[in-house]
Amino acid sequence: MFVRPDIDPVAFSIGPIAVHWYGLMYLLSFLVGWGLAVWRTRLPHIRWNSEEVGDLLFYVVLGVVLGGRLGYVLLYQPGFFLGHPLQIFAVWDGGMSFHGGMIGVFIASAIFGAKTRRTFFQITDFIAPIVPVGLFFGRIANFINGELVGRVAEVPWAMVYPDVGPQPRHPSELYEASLEGLALFVILWLYSSRPRPRAAVSGLFLLGYGTFRLFCEFFRQPDAFAGFIAFGWVTLGMAYSAPMIIAGIIMLIWAYTRTDPNKTDTRQDAT
Repeated sequence: MFVRPDIDPVAFSIGPIAVHWYGLMYLLSFLVGWGLAVWRTRLPHIRWNSEEVGDLLFYVVLGVVLGGRLGYVLLYQPGFFLGHPLQIFAVWDGGMSFHGGMIGVFIASAIFGAKTRRTFFQITDFIAPIVPVGLFFGRIANFINGELVGRVAEVPWAMVYPDVGPQPRHPSELYEASLEGLALFVILWLYSSRPRPRAAVSGLFLLGYGTFRLFCEFFRQPDAFAGFIAFGWVTLGMAYSAPMIIAGIIMLIWAYTRTDPNKTDTRQDAT
Protein backbone atom coordinates (compact mmCIF):
# COMPACT_ATOMS: atom_id res chain seq x y z
CA MET A 1 0.00 0.00 0.00
CA PHE A 2 1.22 3.49 -0.86
CA VAL A 3 0.23 7.03 -0.01
CA ARG A 4 -0.34 9.37 -2.92
CA PRO A 5 2.31 12.11 -2.86
CA ASP A 6 0.99 15.41 -1.57
CA ILE A 7 1.60 17.57 -4.64
CA ASP A 8 0.67 21.22 -4.70
CA PRO A 9 -1.65 21.73 -7.71
CA VAL A 10 0.20 25.02 -8.31
CA ALA A 11 3.49 24.24 -10.05
CA PHE A 12 4.92 27.73 -9.53
CA SER A 13 3.87 31.35 -9.21
CA ILE A 14 5.04 34.46 -10.99
CA GLY A 15 3.91 37.34 -8.83
CA PRO A 16 0.13 37.10 -8.52
CA ILE A 17 -0.07 34.59 -11.38
CA ALA A 18 -0.30 30.94 -10.31
CA VAL A 19 0.68 28.35 -12.90
CA HIS A 20 -1.15 25.08 -12.25
CA TRP A 21 0.14 21.62 -13.09
CA TYR A 22 -3.14 21.03 -14.89
CA GLY A 23 -2.39 23.80 -17.38
CA LEU A 24 1.23 22.74 -17.75
CA MET A 25 0.21 19.22 -18.63
CA TYR A 26 -2.14 20.49 -21.32
CA LEU A 27 0.61 22.72 -22.70
CA LEU A 28 3.06 19.81 -22.67
CA SER A 29 0.58 17.56 -24.47
CA PHE A 30 0.09 20.12 -27.23
CA LEU A 31 3.84 20.66 -27.67
CA VAL A 32 4.65 16.95 -27.74
CA GLY A 33 1.68 16.31 -30.02
CA TRP A 34 2.86 19.01 -32.39
CA GLY A 35 6.34 17.47 -32.53
CA LEU A 36 4.95 14.01 -33.22
CA ALA A 37 2.64 15.36 -35.91
CA VAL A 38 5.57 17.04 -37.65
CA TRP A 39 7.53 13.79 -37.38
CA ARG A 40 4.62 11.92 -38.98
CA THR A 41 4.86 14.16 -42.05
CA ARG A 42 8.19 12.46 -42.80
CA LEU A 43 6.55 9.09 -43.41
CA PRO A 44 6.37 8.33 -47.15
CA HIS A 45 2.62 7.64 -47.14
CA ILE A 46 1.72 10.79 -45.17
CA ARG A 47 1.10 13.72 -47.48
CA TRP A 48 1.01 16.56 -44.97
CA ASN A 49 3.54 19.32 -44.42
CA SER A 50 4.68 21.11 -41.26
CA GLU A 51 2.80 24.32 -42.12
CA GLU A 52 -0.48 22.42 -42.37
CA VAL A 53 0.30 20.76 -39.03
CA GLY A 54 0.68 24.15 -37.37
CA ASP A 55 -2.64 25.35 -38.77
CA LEU A 56 -4.38 22.12 -37.78
CA LEU A 57 -2.99 22.33 -34.25
CA PHE A 58 -4.67 25.71 -33.77
CA TYR A 59 -8.07 24.21 -34.60
CA VAL A 60 -7.43 21.10 -32.50
CA VAL A 61 -6.44 23.13 -29.43
CA LEU A 62 -9.65 25.14 -29.67
CA GLY A 63 -11.67 21.97 -30.11
CA VAL A 64 -10.05 20.23 -27.13
CA VAL A 65 -10.31 23.16 -24.73
CA LEU A 66 -13.76 24.44 -25.66
CA GLY A 67 -15.27 21.03 -26.33
CA GLY A 68 -13.68 19.44 -23.28
CA ARG A 69 -14.92 22.10 -20.90
CA LEU A 70 -18.38 22.49 -22.42
CA GLY A 71 -18.68 18.71 -22.57
CA TYR A 72 -17.99 18.45 -18.85
CA VAL A 73 -20.46 21.23 -18.10
CA LEU A 74 -23.25 19.77 -20.24
CA LEU A 75 -22.64 16.04 -19.88
CA TYR A 76 -21.65 15.77 -16.23
CA GLN A 77 -22.77 18.67 -14.04
CA PRO A 78 -25.23 20.92 -15.91
CA GLY A 79 -27.22 21.68 -12.75
CA PHE A 80 -24.19 22.83 -10.76
CA PHE A 81 -22.85 25.11 -13.50
CA LEU A 82 -26.31 26.53 -14.15
CA GLY A 83 -26.30 27.77 -10.58
CA HIS A 84 -22.59 28.76 -10.65
CA PRO A 85 -21.95 30.01 -14.20
CA LEU A 86 -18.62 31.69 -13.36
CA GLN A 87 -17.19 28.28 -12.39
CA ILE A 88 -17.35 27.32 -16.06
CA PHE A 89 -14.17 29.32 -16.56
CA ALA A 90 -12.29 27.77 -13.60
CA VAL A 91 -10.57 25.14 -15.73
CA TRP A 92 -7.54 25.12 -13.39
CA ASP A 93 -9.68 23.23 -10.88
CA GLY A 94 -10.09 20.39 -13.36
CA GLY A 95 -13.26 19.27 -15.04
CA MET A 96 -12.59 18.41 -18.68
CA SER A 97 -14.58 15.78 -20.53
CA PHE A 98 -12.75 13.64 -23.06
CA HIS A 99 -15.98 12.87 -24.89
CA GLY A 100 -16.74 16.59 -25.12
CA GLY A 101 -13.20 17.30 -26.27
CA MET A 102 -13.54 14.60 -28.93
CA ILE A 103 -16.71 16.20 -30.26
CA GLY A 104 -14.91 19.56 -30.22
CA VAL A 105 -12.06 18.07 -32.28
CA PHE A 106 -14.57 16.56 -34.72
CA ILE A 107 -16.13 19.99 -35.25
CA ALA A 108 -12.71 21.63 -35.55
CA SER A 109 -11.66 18.97 -38.08
CA ALA A 110 -14.76 19.59 -40.17
CA ILE A 111 -14.09 23.33 -40.20
CA PHE A 112 -10.41 22.81 -41.05
CA GLY A 113 -11.37 20.39 -43.78
CA ALA A 114 -13.79 22.86 -45.32
CA LYS A 115 -11.04 25.49 -45.44
CA THR A 116 -8.33 23.19 -46.81
CA ARG A 117 -10.43 20.85 -48.98
CA ARG A 118 -9.34 17.83 -46.99
CA THR A 119 -11.90 15.18 -46.10
CA PHE A 120 -12.97 14.60 -42.52
CA PHE A 121 -11.29 11.19 -42.28
CA GLN A 122 -8.09 12.48 -43.86
CA ILE A 123 -7.79 14.75 -40.86
CA THR A 124 -8.95 12.37 -38.13
CA ASP A 125 -6.75 9.53 -39.45
CA PHE A 126 -3.77 11.87 -39.25
CA ILE A 127 -4.35 13.12 -35.71
CA ALA A 128 -5.78 9.94 -34.11
CA PRO A 129 -2.36 8.37 -33.33
CA ILE A 130 -1.33 11.56 -31.52
CA VAL A 131 -4.41 12.02 -29.34
CA PRO A 132 -3.33 9.43 -26.72
CA VAL A 133 -0.41 11.70 -25.84
CA GLY A 134 -2.87 14.29 -24.57
CA LEU A 135 -4.81 11.60 -22.74
CA PHE A 136 -1.63 10.47 -20.98
CA PHE A 137 -0.68 13.93 -19.75
CA GLY A 138 -4.29 14.69 -18.85
CA ARG A 139 -4.52 11.63 -16.59
CA ILE A 140 -1.21 12.52 -14.95
CA ALA A 141 -2.73 15.94 -14.21
CA ASN A 142 -5.73 14.18 -12.65
CA PHE A 143 -3.36 12.19 -10.43
CA ILE A 144 -1.49 15.31 -9.37
CA ASN A 145 -4.77 16.99 -8.49
CA GLY A 146 -5.97 13.91 -6.62
CA GLU A 147 -9.16 13.74 -8.67
CA LEU A 148 -11.03 10.96 -10.46
CA VAL A 149 -9.82 8.56 -7.79
CA GLY A 150 -10.24 4.80 -7.87
CA ARG A 151 -12.50 2.54 -5.88
CA VAL A 152 -11.49 1.06 -2.54
CA ALA A 153 -9.09 -1.82 -3.14
CA GLU A 154 -6.88 -4.35 -1.40
CA VAL A 155 -4.32 -4.83 -4.17
CA PRO A 156 -0.64 -4.41 -3.16
CA TRP A 157 -0.27 -1.23 -5.22
CA ALA A 158 -3.38 0.46 -3.80
CA MET A 159 -2.92 4.07 -2.73
CA VAL A 160 -4.31 6.14 0.09
CA TYR A 161 -5.61 9.53 -1.01
CA PRO A 162 -5.42 11.57 2.22
CA ASP A 163 -7.86 14.19 0.91
CA VAL A 164 -10.43 11.45 0.16
CA GLY A 165 -10.10 9.20 3.18
CA PRO A 166 -7.94 6.56 4.90
CA GLN A 167 -8.97 3.63 2.72
CA PRO A 168 -6.52 2.46 0.01
CA ARG A 169 -7.82 2.79 -3.53
CA HIS A 170 -7.00 1.81 -7.08
CA PRO A 171 -4.78 4.50 -8.65
CA SER A 172 -7.26 4.62 -11.53
CA GLU A 173 -5.72 7.75 -13.03
CA LEU A 174 -2.50 5.81 -13.57
CA TYR A 175 -4.43 2.89 -15.06
CA GLU A 176 -6.00 5.27 -17.55
CA ALA A 177 -2.69 7.00 -18.28
CA SER A 178 -1.14 3.60 -19.00
CA LEU A 179 -3.96 2.20 -21.15
CA GLU A 180 -5.73 5.19 -22.77
CA GLY A 181 -2.41 6.99 -23.05
CA LEU A 182 0.67 4.81 -23.48
CA ALA A 183 -0.84 1.54 -24.70
CA LEU A 184 -3.26 3.19 -27.14
CA PHE A 185 -0.46 5.42 -28.43
CA VAL A 186 1.79 2.43 -29.18
CA ILE A 187 -1.05 0.52 -30.88
CA LEU A 188 -2.10 3.42 -33.09
CA TRP A 189 1.43 4.59 -33.83
CA LEU A 190 2.51 1.16 -35.05
CA TYR A 191 -0.75 0.53 -36.90
CA SER A 192 -0.62 3.87 -38.73
CA SER A 193 3.06 3.53 -39.64
CA ARG A 194 1.92 1.73 -42.79
CA PRO A 195 -0.79 2.69 -45.31
CA ARG A 196 -4.29 1.77 -44.10
CA PRO A 197 -7.75 2.11 -45.63
CA ARG A 198 -9.39 5.49 -45.14
CA ALA A 199 -11.11 5.76 -41.71
CA ALA A 200 -9.45 2.60 -40.35
CA VAL A 201 -7.08 4.50 -38.02
CA SER A 202 -9.96 6.61 -36.73
CA GLY A 203 -12.06 3.50 -36.19
CA LEU A 204 -9.27 1.75 -34.29
CA PHE A 205 -8.91 4.82 -32.07
CA LEU A 206 -12.60 4.79 -31.18
CA LEU A 207 -12.54 1.06 -30.53
CA GLY A 208 -9.32 1.21 -28.50
CA TYR A 209 -10.22 4.20 -26.37
CA GLY A 210 -13.75 3.02 -25.75
CA THR A 211 -12.54 -0.42 -24.67
CA PHE A 212 -9.78 0.87 -22.39
CA ARG A 213 -12.01 3.53 -20.84
CA LEU A 214 -14.84 1.09 -20.21
CA PHE A 215 -12.39 -1.35 -18.58
CA CYS A 216 -10.91 1.36 -16.35
CA GLU A 217 -14.36 2.46 -15.25
CA PHE A 218 -14.62 -0.77 -13.24
CA PHE A 219 -11.77 0.51 -11.04
CA ARG A 220 -12.66 4.20 -10.97
CA GLN A 221 -14.89 5.67 -8.29
CA PRO A 222 -18.12 6.90 -9.92
CA ASP A 223 -18.58 10.64 -9.92
CA ALA A 224 -20.20 11.67 -6.64
CA PHE A 225 -22.87 13.73 -8.39
CA ALA A 226 -23.92 10.80 -10.61
CA GLY A 227 -23.01 7.53 -8.91
CA PHE A 228 -24.07 4.37 -10.72
CA ILE A 229 -26.68 5.20 -13.32
CA ALA A 230 -27.99 1.67 -14.02
CA PHE A 231 -27.94 -1.90 -12.68
CA GLY A 232 -25.81 -0.87 -9.72
CA TRP A 233 -22.58 -0.89 -11.74
CA VAL A 234 -22.97 1.19 -14.93
CA THR A 235 -21.30 4.61 -14.80
CA LEU A 236 -21.56 7.67 -17.00
CA GLY A 237 -18.12 6.91 -18.41
CA MET A 238 -19.31 3.47 -19.48
CA ALA A 239 -22.45 4.90 -21.06
CA TYR A 240 -20.44 7.41 -23.06
CA SER A 241 -17.75 4.90 -24.07
CA ALA A 242 -19.91 1.99 -25.23
CA PRO A 243 -21.13 3.84 -28.37
CA MET A 244 -17.48 4.56 -29.25
CA ILE A 245 -16.73 0.83 -29.29
CA ILE A 246 -19.70 0.15 -31.55
CA ALA A 247 -18.83 3.06 -33.85
CA GLY A 248 -15.19 1.93 -34.02
CA ILE A 249 -16.14 -1.61 -35.05
CA ILE A 250 -18.54 -0.32 -37.71
CA MET A 251 -15.90 2.06 -39.08
CA LEU A 252 -13.26 -0.69 -39.28
CA ILE A 253 -15.65 -3.04 -41.08
CA TRP A 254 -16.63 -0.26 -43.48
CA ALA A 255 -13.00 0.72 -44.08
CA TYR A 256 -11.94 -2.80 -45.01
CA THR A 257 -15.01 -3.90 -46.96
CA ARG A 258 -15.95 -0.90 -49.05
CA THR A 259 -15.05 -0.87 -52.74
CA ASP A 260 -11.33 -0.33 -53.35
CA PRO A 261 -10.57 0.44 -49.65
CA ASN A 262 -6.97 1.47 -50.34
CA LYS A 263 -7.87 4.11 -52.90
CA THR A 264 -6.58 7.55 -51.85
CA ASP A 265 -6.90 11.07 -53.16
CA THR A 266 -3.92 12.65 -54.88
CA ARG A 267 -3.05 14.91 -51.94
CA GLN A 268 -3.94 12.78 -48.95
CA ASP A 269 -2.07 10.24 -46.87
CA ALA A 270 -2.96 6.60 -47.16
CA THR A 271 -3.51 5.80 -43.51
